[in-house]
Amino acid sequence: MTDGSRTGAVGGAVAAGGMSVELPLWRAISFFRVLALCYALLRFLNSYLEFLHPVAGWIYLGALTLWTLASTRAFAGPQRCTWYVLGTDLTLVVTGIVMSGLTDSPARISHGAPTLPTIWAAGTVLGFAGKGGWRWAAAAGSVIGVANILGHGGPTGDNIHNIVLLMVAGCAIGYVIELARASEATLTRALQVEAATRERERLSRDIHDGVLQVLALVQRRGGEQGAGRSGDFAELGRLAGEQERALRALMSGGPLPAQRAALEPQDLRTLLGPYTDERITLSAPGTPVLLPAPAAGELAAAVGAAVDNVRKHAGSGARAWILVEDEPEAVTVSIRDDGPGFAPGRLGEAEQAGRLGVSQSIRGRLLDLGGTAELYSVPGEGVEVELRVPRSEEGPR
Repeated sequence: MTDGSRTGAVGGAVAAGGMSVELPLWRAISFFRVLALCYALLRFLNSYLEFLHPVAGWIYLGALTLWTLASTRAFAGPQRCTWYVLGTDLTLVVTGIVMSGLTDSPARISHGAPTLPTIWAAGTVLGFAGKGGWRWAAAAGSVIGVANILGHGGPTGDNIHNIVLLMVAGCAIGYVIELARASEATLTRALQVEAATRERERLSRDIHDGVLQVLALVQRRGGEQGAGRSGDFAELGRLAGEQERALRALMSGGPLPAQRAALEPQDLRTLLGPYTDERITLSAPGTPVLLPAPAAGELAAAVGAAVDNVRKHAGSGARAWILVEDEPEAVTVSIRDDGPGFAPGRLGEAEQAGRLGVSQSIRGRLLDLGGTAELYSVPGEGVEVELRVPRSEEGPR
């Protein structure tokens, strides 16, 4: 069986807590197959002397007995009951029906004598119903029905009656199992939502009792201290207030300010402007370079990480240039500096040492956007970082 969070058209489902509605049905099918085998053996034992070839009948029933006992555990659930098992079951049923037409006397067949497997055939249809639903049950029932008509008595009233009963039973059980799986999947999702809601409420209480009160206090004290002193206290209070509002929005399930802004595309040039100074120059098209807000923000953050690397590692006298290219199929941003560069293998050593600025802040962001980040460097000739974000009808991922 699958776990509590998964369902499948042929795999079954287990509701949260490990319970399953269809498992009792599978146990009933397995029990039915054994009882149907006993019934087939008793029927043949009572009339085998009237058969033209009773030895062939005994051989078939012996094989059917061995198979039924060997496959009993397989019919414990949809995972063990593979299509190979069901295919073998169906082959045995069809073989038994055809053999019935060859080993029994024409007189008995014309008077409605049962086939060798008798009602054991219903167990096969029920197995297909449990595994694949009512459609597979209907397909298996149709194969058995055709075998009955062609191999045992033709389209008689008894044959048609038995085929209809077989189809109705199989399709009904298959439909019930499909409903059970859908109900269990719905129940599992509902329980998961309930658990997530309770966890969110618990976290909200903890945040309210701790973080929000501290932020509110910092905002208030920052405003008071900033009124007569340096503006640093007022700025600290303002930032604390913004974070408090963002946390309250997150706790209530409402959209954050950044999420509200994400509804409109943003001009990449505006986001890159703050990264420039007397050492860093920005060259961009004269028209807005519009990208979806999440993609523009992530691309700008990657450029910021590259600029930070220039300031930290290129030297105090190094200069850098940011070039924005707006193309129909992609937006490309290049950051080039005239610093000392780095030796081959330096990035790999930094990543192994736990410094993940390039792998996470730059390449990781571009990978999430479906883009690429390439770094080129020759010792003594600076570093060039090329960031490329593709455009598509759906936008970046």
